[in-house]
Amino acid sequence: MKKSLIGIVAVLMACQTAFAADVYQAEPQPAFVDNAPEVQVQQASGWYLRGDVGYSFNKSRGVDFNRVVGGVATDQSFSRTSMKDNFVIGGGVGYQINNYLRTDLTLDYMAKSKFKGEAPFLNSAESSMRAYVLMANAYVDLGTYGRITPYLGAGIGGANVKWKDLTTCGGCDLGGKDNWRFAYNLMAGASIDVTCNLKADVGYRFRQIGSGDMFGTSGSGLTSGGRDKGITSHEVRVGGRYVFNGCDTAQYIPPADIPLQPTVYK
Repeated sequence: MKKSLIGIVAVLMACQTAFAADVYQAEPQPAFVDNAPEVQVQQASGWYLRGDVGYSFNKSRGVDFNRVVGGVATDQSFSRTSMKDNFVIGGGVGYQINNYLRTDLTLDYMAKSKFKGEAPFLNSAESSMRAYVLMANAYVDLGTYGRITPYLGAGIGGANVKWKDLTTCGGCDLGGKDNWRFAYNLMAGASIDVTCNLKADVGYRFRQIGSGDMFGTSGSGLTSGGRDKGITSHEVRVGGRYVFNGCDTAQYIPPADIPLQPTVYK
């Protein structure tokens, strides 16, 4: 009888051990749980104002005019032309579309640039030019490295070119012309984050202004007017941009998932 009781107890203990092992194995393993709140990464976007000053290295592409000889107009060209450098100041309004693309509308004033040339009959001639340039521009930002964001850009628009009277050593003064012409820009540079909504800008710009009337008919009837072939400029510029909501578009990286400690059954 005693041996039978001992055997029954042993069988019950073995069953209990097997059941506990099955429960431990059937318990599901804990999964990683993200307890951190969701944080949305915001894109940089919004309106901005800009202002620039620069120095422009200018070149005339030449001047053509008609010389009247015996009542017949013949085509003539200046044999030599030169233009002085000048200062440029401008401003505009733009919109940052996303982290890589922005666009703006700018108005620049090109200060007085003196012109000199030599031509048959006119001999040595002098004048000067001023211009207002209205441009629609687009830029591609090439990524931000620390506080610096390099960029490339291009723009198209128009230039109002105003020539003063052309004075020649022969005593023939020809009235200067004022007209609008097609113009385009190519830009490269870098912006520097000064604060969250203020950026400094340093860049280079190539500008091409198209051809147009330069001076009119002389009082003596010896010329029926002249036309310049266009103006090429290489500009070095510095300026700044004020972004209205720049402090509201800071970039955030969500924290990594935090796993729960696994429950151990003994």
